[in-house]
Amino acid sequence: MRLFTNQKKLFPLFPILDWGSRYNHANFMGDLTAAVIVTIMLIPQSLAYALLAGLPAEVGLYASILPLVAYAVFGTSRVLAVGPVAVVSLMTASALAPLGLESLPAYIAAAAVLALLSGAILLAMGALRLGVVANFLSHPVIAGFIAASGLLIAASQLKHILGVSVHGHTLPEILSGLVHHLPEMSFATLLIGTLALGFLVWVRKGMAQTLQNKLGLEPNLAKTIARVGPIFAVIGTTVLAWAFNLPAFGVAVVGTVPTGLPPFGIPMLDWELIPALVGPAVLISVIGYVESVSVAQTLASKRKQRIDPNQELIALGASNVSSALSGGYPVTGGFARSVVNFDAGAETPAAGAFTAIGLLVAAMFLTPMLYFLPKATLAATIIVAVLSLVDLSILKRAWDYSKADFAAVSATILLTLGAGVEVGVASGVGLSLLLYVYKTSRPHVAEVGLVPGGQHFRNIKRHSVIVEPSLVTLRIDESLYFANARRMEDLVLSRAHQNTGELRHVILMCSAVNEIDLSALESLEAINQRLKDLGIQLHLSEVKGPVMDRLKRSHFLEELTGRVFLSQYNAFKELLQNDDVAEHVA
Repeated sequence: MRLFTNQKKLFPLFPILDWGSRYNHANFMGDLTAAVIVTIMLIPQSLAYALLAGLPAEVGLYASILPLVAYAVFGTSRVLAVGPVAVVSLMTASALAPLGLESLPAYIAAAAVLALLSGAILLAMGALRLGVVANFLSHPVIAGFIAASGLLIAASQLKHILGVSVHGHTLPEILSGLVHHLPEMSFATLLIGTLALGFLVWVRKGMAQTLQNKLGLEPNLAKTIARVGPIFAVIGTTVLAWAFNLPAFGVAVVGTVPTGLPPFGIPMLDWELIPALVGPAVLISVIGYVESVSVAQTLASKRKQRIDPNQELIALGASNVSSALSGGYPVTGGFARSVVNFDAGAETPAAGAFTAIGLLVAAMFLTPMLYFLPKATLAATIIVAVLSLVDLSILKRAWDYSKADFAAVSATILLTLGAGVEVGVASGVGLSLLLYVYKTSRPHVAEVGLVPGGQHFRNIKRHSVIVEPSLVTLRIDESLYFANARRMEDLVLSRAHQNTGELRHVILMCSAVNEIDLSALESLEAINQRLKDLGIQLHLSEVKGPVMDRLKRSHFLEELTGRVFLSQYNAFKELLQNDDVAEHVA
C-alpha cells in the first residue's frame, strides 16, 4: 500500500508513470506510425532551423533527440513534439550575434549555454508554480510578435535563395543588404531555390488534393504525404546538386555533416558571457513556453485531455537542459510537428521517444547523404513554414475592437521588424502591461438606479430606473488598487458635491471589486472622512467575501459612517427616506 501511495505522489512529477502503466499494443502501433512520419518531417526541418540560428546543420538534429526523450518523461501533453522552432531559432541568432564570437566552437558552446540557462529558468519557474506567467502576455501582442518574426525570418532566408551573403537582424538591415549585394546573385542558386520554393508551396496548398483527385488516395493518407512533402524537396534537389555538380556553379550546399552520436557533456562556460545571455534566455524561455503551452492546450482539447501548465514548465526545462548537454540549443514545442504527430495517430509521449530514436539513427548513418543538400532548399523550407505564421489580420481586428490593443500590436510588429526580436517582444510585453495599468487606472464607474418592478440596478444613462436625490449609488467595475485609488476618490467626491444640499447617502456597489489594496483602503478612509464632513454617510454593498475579510483586518469598518449591506436592493430599500419612492421599492 505504501509503495502504491508513493507512486501516486510521483505521478504529477513523472507523468510517464501514469500513462506508461496503461501502455498497450494499440498505443505502441499508433506511436510508432506517428514517429516514422514525424522523423521524416523533422530531418530537413531540424537542419533548416539550425542554419537559421547560425549553427551547423547537425546541431539541429542534436537538439531534436534528447529533448524529445526528456519531454516523454516529464510532459503532460500526449502529442506535443519538442525541438527547434523558427521563432526560438531566430531569437537564438539574435542573442548570440552581438557577442562577437569569432570561432564556430565558441558560438556552438554559447548556444548550448543559452539552452542551459533557458532550461534552468523554466525549471525554477516550474518549481515555483509560475505557469500563470503565460497569462501576462496578451494574445494580440504574441500574435503580432509571431507575425513580425515570420516576416523577419522569411526575409533573412532570401539571401540563401539568391546565393548572396547578407548580415543583419532587422528588416531594414536585411533588405538594404539584399539590394546592395543583388549584383552578386547566383542564378543557379536562384533556380534551385525557386524550384524548391514553388514545389513546397504546391505541397502545402495543393498536393493533398491532387493526390486525392489523380491517384484516388484516401484524404488522411494524402494529407500525411503532403505534410512530409519537404523530404521530397530535399531528396530531389540533393540529387540534382550531385548529378550536375551544382557547387561548381556557385550553389552553396550543406557540406560535410559529422556522423555519430551527439557530443554529450556540459557546455564550456565562459562566465563573462553569462550576464549577456541571461536576458535573452528569459525572453526565449517565456516566449517558448507560451508557444508550447498554446499548442499543447489546443491539441489536448481536441481529445478532451488536459495538460498541467506548471508541469509543462518542468518538462520544457528538462528538454532544454538535455539539449544543452547533447550539443543542442534552445527548444520548445513546435506547432507544425505537433499537428503532424497528432494527425498521424500518436497516442502517448512515447511517440516522441521513438522519433528521437529515428533521428539518432539519421545522425549516425544518414548524414553523409546530406553533403549535396542545397542551403537554398533549407531556406525554402523555412520560408514556406514561417509564412503560415504571418497573420496580419490581427491588426484590423485589434483596430475594430480596441485602439489600445491595436497600439500594442502595431508597436510590437514595427519594433520587431525595425529593432530586432528581443526589443520587439520586450517592448510588446512592456506596452501590454502599461496599457493594462492605464485601463485599470481609469475604471468604469456607473451611477445606478433600481429597475422598476425588480431588484436589479442598472446604469442611469442606459436604462429608465428609479433614483432618489438623497441617495447615490456608484458601481465600481474594477478592483481597487494604487493605480486607480485616487481617481476613484475624485469621482466619488465630485459626484457628492453635485447636490450636497439633498444628498444623505452614498453607496459604493462593490459587486465587481475583487481586491482592495492598502492604497485603495486609504482612499476609502479619505472618502469616508470627506463625506462625513459634508454630512453624508458612506455605505458599501455586495462586498465579496475575500475583500470583506481584508477590510475586517483594518479599522475602516469601525470608522465607516454607514453600513455594509449584503445586497444593493437591501441598501436601497432600507436607506430610502422618500415614501413615494419607497412604494415602488416595496
